[in-house]
Amino acid sequence: MTMNRRHFLWGSAAAMTLGAGAVRASARRIFDSHCHIIDHAFPIVPNQGYTPPHYPLSEYQAATQPLGVRAGAIVSGSFHGFDQTYLESTLAKLGKGWVGVTQVPNTIADGEIARLSTLGVRALRFNMFRGRIDSVDDLMSLATRAHAAGQWHAEIYADAAALGPYVDKLTKLPQIVIDHLGMTEAGLPVVLDLVDAGAKVKATGFGRAKLDIAKALERIAARNPSALVFGTDLPSTRAERPFQPADIDLVEKVLGADLAGRAFWDNGLALYRVSAT
Repeated sequence: MTMNRRHFLWGSAAAMTLGAGAVRASARRIFDSHCHIIDHAFPIVPNQGYTPPHYPLSEYQAATQPLGVRAGAIVSGSFHGFDQTYLESTLAKLGKGWVGVTQVPNTIADGEIARLSTLGVRALRFNMFRGRIDSVDDLMSLATRAHAAGQWHAEIYADAAALGPYVDKLTKLPQIVIDHLGMTEAGLPVVLDLVDAGAKVKATGFGRAKLDIAKALERIAARNPSALVFGTDLPSTRAERPFQPADIDLVEKVLGADLAGRAFWDNGLALYRVSAT
């Protein structure tokens, strides 16, 4: 199954770079706000009986460079646990334009947060689907401390519908980001309330979210043109459908050239405090 998925991804990428598609891809700049590097040379933690396949940096780059990806954020998944060594190694290899989104224990020292910041870590992920099951009070406490010590913002992977009772509390954080469009149709009204209060939303994981993707993109952008940040979600572990280059085309079709360009590039650079590359 892994081989079929990778063949599909690479085959689709190759098809996109033919003819007129090659012109679009060569001119496009994408900040990939959400991708995973899964290198089995570093610690991998099985999660709920699942161990992800090897997906090294070289494979990610081969799949995304033809699409216009020039910078981005490497995101720690549940299977990375609290390991920082893979992220430190990956960011050192990628260099300028690339940052990290990590997971840390509640007991992390402020000095370690500051050290990781100097290496390019810009955000702290709270996985409320699997791996990290935090109370909202715990999330608020750690996120507040991480921002004070390292200027990190908080990224939340959850069914946004479950966040409804906590909107007022969450919006007191300096900055929050909602993963994968909030995941469900029932969560979209909550996402829109959070956007109204300044939250950013990742236009990622189209094959795992259970909602009308086009409608969600349109409504979020209408609330705040700076809210959406695009990402591939590669290698799309456990998604019903992996990322396809056609997901890029969908964003352009729904948002139009100007808003899509902001979601692909400008909004990501601003959120992650990255200089243009």
